[in-house]
Amino acid sequence: MLRRWERILGGFLGLGLGANGLFMLGAPFDWYEAVPGVVKTGPFNGHFVRDIGAAYLVCAVALAVSVWKPSKAWPALLAAGGFLSLHAGIHLLDTICGRASLGDLARDLPGVFLPALLTVGLGLRAAREA
Repeated sequence: MLRRWERILGGFLGLGLGANGLFMLGAPFDWYEAVPGVVKTGPFNGHFVRDIGAAYLVCAVALAVSVWKPSKAWPALLAAGGFLSLHAGIHLLDTICGRASLGDLARDLPGVFLPALLTVGLGLRAAREA
């Protein structure tokens, strides 16, 4: 069972990821222009932004499950953590290959890497307790 503070953390992560996903789905071009560094990744593709927004909403739901049904949340948390980790890995690979700078990587730490690490951590902790 996740501790109270872990459930609260999952709730805040879910709110943030859910807000991002809704923004991506509801106003993809505004999201594209508003998020630092996104315009440097290539031309706007509304379909692609909405696809990723849908994935963020799924992650948000998984984190919401960890708040209300923590004993049943671990598979959903690990799946969400898998997506978020692969997304972070793409950012890391872009830096390694020279398509992004170390500054870009540092900028992405709180919004890309931290949610991935925390979600995987919550998933592993919930799986151990299940």
